[in-house]
Amino acid sequence: MTERIVLAYSGGLDTSVAIGWIGEATGAEVIAVAVDVGQGGESLETIRQRALGCGAVEAYVADASDEFANEYCMPTLKANALYQGHYPLVSAISRPVIVKHLVKAAREFGATTVAHGCTGKGNDQVRFEVGIQTLGPDLKCIAPVRDLALTRDKAIAFAEEKGLPIETTKKNPYSIDQNVWGRAVETGYLEDIWNAPTKDIYDYTATPEFPPAPDEVTISFEAGVPVAIDGVKVTPLQAIKELNRRAGAQGVGRIDVVEDRLVGIKSREIYEAPGAMALITAHKHLEDITVEREQARFKATVGQRWSELVYDGQWFSPLKRSLDAFIEDTQRYVTGDIRMVLHGGQAIVNGRRSDTSLYDFDLATYDTGDTFDQSMARGFIELWGMSAKVASGRDIRVAGK
Repeated sequence: MTERIVLAYSGGLDTSVAIGWIGEATGAEVIAVAVDVGQGGESLETIRQRALGCGAVEAYVADASDEFANEYCMPTLKANALYQGHYPLVSAISRPVIVKHLVKAAREFGATTVAHGCTGKGNDQVRFEVGIQTLGPDLKCIAPVRDLALTRDKAIAFAEEKGLPIETTKKNPYSIDQNVWGRAVETGYLEDIWNAPTKDIYDYTATPEFPPAPDEVTISFEAGVPVAIDGVKVTPLQAIKELNRRAGAQGVGRIDVVEDRLVGIKSREIYEAPGAMALITAHKHLEDITVEREQARFKATVGQRWSELVYDGQWFSPLKRSLDAFIEDTQRYVTGDIRMVLHGGQAIVNGRRSDTSLYDFDLATYDTGDTFDQSMARGFIELWGMSAKVASGRDIRVAGK
């Protein structure tokens, strides 16, 4: 029986050429796997037919957009996950759901190997292969670009020689990855970190310099998940799409950062995540009134570690699973409404309400009706500073000897 290899297929030049390239290099049959995570563009059927036209013996396509929103974007939102304080893990959280379908297809079609289109210097090779090792430990992994010397110029020549049904002449200096949670752009002109991004690289966001009128939006949450926008019920996918549209029109969610890649290099990245950043901002403000102080402080540390694990390809790791349990527990009372204004590249919260709020007006007010007993403050301060006071006395005593 001929060996079969499952290929993560995007429909673009490199993965289209990889079908035949892998076949010639290994003698194996190739099954193309395309997963819709809300990236837009061509239909799954169009991509399926192209894969078959490029020589795939089978083409597995999956609409995973709701699955991605529910099971990957929502945990990211609950964690307020921003890698290095900036990046909402746009690409990192899409890889595990793609891996899940790659392994599923390998089982269904009897494949022994999984292939992906990553290079040897990026994060995604790690995310794909660690995920595959975890979900399908018996499966082997190959990367045509990294392992089989498939460069872009060779890909163009191969496509033209074989007459493959794929555009080979379009010049795009950037590497782009996108899904419903956001869009990532790198390489080309951006590799000089002094160069400002040019307007042509943006797609999810309008320029914020000349925005339309301010857009006020109310987002309702239940247990940390958005359930309504302006009173209209939504699914997580609908919430992300609606805020991509509305926040994107105001230029919200543009991110320009130099980040630390897992492989040890620093890389300049441009991200657009209007819906993600608006939702994270709203969610964090709702947590500010519904999560107890010490729990909130510790959750910030957990969220940072969670972000690092996911960035580093450890979505399926035991530690990530344990952190998920903690984060989920913190969301028990994160229910309520956040009102925010989207305008000129900013998402600014100006109202919050919750039946599970810890904010007590009578304790907080400085006006008549204040129930806070200010006489207790003097003794509290004395006790709170006691250990530092004793230590300071010791320092003075020792220095005087």
